[in-house]
Amino acid sequence: MLARWEKRWSNNVERYRDLSCVRLILPWSTPSMRFCTSELEGSLINSALNKRFPMHNIVSVTGVRRQESNARSKMAVAAPLAPLSTKGRTSVTWNAIIEWTVDEVFTEIAAAGLALHEAYTVYGASRVSCAYCIMSSLDDLRAAASCADNHDVYREMVRLEAESTFAFQGQRWLADVAPNLLPPELAADVARAKAAAIERQAIEAEIPAHLLFSFGWPTARPTPDEAELLASVRRRVAQTVGIEVGYTSAADVMRRYDELLAQRQGAASSPDANATAPAAASVPAQASFAF
Repeated sequence: MLARWEKRWSNNVERYRDLSCVRLILPWSTPSMRFCTSELEGSLINSALNKRFPMHNIVSVTGVRRQESNARSKMAVAAPLAPLSTKGRTSVTWNAIIEWTVDEVFTEIAAAGLALHEAYTVYGASRVSCAYCIMSSLDDLRAAASCADNHDVYREMVRLEAESTFAFQGQRWLADVAPNLLPPELAADVARAKAAAIERQAIEAEIPAHLLFSFGWPTARPTPDEAELLASVRRRVAQTVGIEVGYTSAADVMRRYDELLAQRQGAASSPDANATAPAAASVPAQASFAF
């Protein structure tokens, strides 16, 4: 997952450099953009099932429970599983314990004679997911950081915070979870990144709303004064974050907006043009059966 976040940051810097986005985009997953779940759980599971049972109907059983979140409280007991439903094959997701409480889950585990994961019994976590999850509470992040096996990845993730100037969880910096694990040089980098983040946000707040992109495209052409403002924003953000960017003059910004607006018009008029698809829905860990 860390490699995915690092690659995402590299790609987002390139997009910003090329003025394919107006604001610098964070490297991390977010609660509303959980590509970590879809890419590293759902997609892999669905791909494996498709290879194993190409001609079978499939029931994919999950451990989703209504008590876990507001979104999950509204989920159906069963629903079609689109990625594995093709002509002649029907597949569904079955949330078999959706009505269970967390106490019922632990009671069932104990009754079955099963041992809890050491994250619960040794480190005191309230839930088990990735070592450092974008959905984790502060206490669970601290629990993860108390495990020596997680220290190296902790420092690497903090390095990405420092490089990108984006905190791991919105306004919560992973660096603050276990600062005792950071070498002095990295701690100093984090301090600079926090100051740079405040400055970056203040600079980008100057951008008029109508010049922001929608679904990856500009919707309006800037005036010459607005183009000069955008160029100034880009120069200052680049200096603050420590990246190199193009389109740092008003003339270059105007030219780039004209290019993108023309491309957008061409894409919209294409007979094969499709509406922008929403982000893939997150899929929980599953057990699956073919029949």
